[in-house]
Amino acid sequence: MVKEWFTQTARYEWRRLKQDAYHQIEFAVTMHFLHRYLPEKGLILDAGGGPGRYTIELAKQGYEAILLDMVPEMLKLAERKIKRAGVKRRVKQIVEGSIEDLSMFGDETFDAVLCLGAPLGHILNEQRREKAVGELVRVARKKAPIFASVISRLGVLKTLLIRAQTEMPYAKHHLEVGNYVPGIHGEGFTAAHWFLPEELRDLFEAQGVEVLEMAGLEGLSSHHPKETNRLFKDDEKWKMWVEIILKTCTHPAVVGSSEHFLFVCKKTH
Repeated sequence: MVKEWFTQTARYEWRRLKQDAYHQIEFAVTMHFLHRYLPEKGLILDAGGGPGRYTIELAKQGYEAILLDMVPEMLKLAERKIKRAGVKRRVKQIVEGSIEDLSMFGDETFDAVLCLGAPLGHILNEQRREKAVGELVRVARKKAPIFASVISRLGVLKTLLIRAQTEMPYAKHHLEVGNYVPGIHGEGFTAAHWFLPEELRDLFEAQGVEVLEMAGLEGLSSHHPKETNRLFKDDEKWKMWVEIILKTCTHPAVVGSSEHFLFVCKKTH
């Protein structure tokens, strides 16, 4: 179900973070925290990295990377984009696989681990999510940063109000359970689990990590694409707004209400 969805949407996933100013905020805020916590150099695992947007960006900055995704169409697209960007030498492997099973990598292999764009959110079973988080932590070296971004459960409820009122009968289910199953709860997306901030924190803390940051990725712009894109046309105002977003995105009220939020932690053992 998930694999089929992303096979069909691979090209959109490549465009998604750059298609307009609103979506560029997610990318910019994520990169802000990557720059804050990544080591100066090293080998990075981009787990569930799709068409390789972050792999390519970090390779351009001198990092070595391994890109892993379970969708062959994503990896084919990533291979073309990596070659076109001129960073093939720094991308050591492009691997088909799942974040639930990273057994092809040894313990403490990576200087940083990324799981961005909500791969964890496409695992509906709680025990399987726990296993995936355990794998992400296992392959990280001691003191290495780990980054995970997911779709917000509270943000989804706002999306129902704004764009999907036909699915409002499932709002209580989304709030209490957080699972979305196509054909049962609607037809607009693939199978997904929406996260509460404390839920994602608990998942990682169970692995003994040190929590560093949580941030709302769309920040105060969340659910306001038209207004955000309009503001982008004014360079001075846009610069001010981006500064405000970066200053406020870690506020708990902003984290939980954004469409996506980012969790950053450090492996301590």
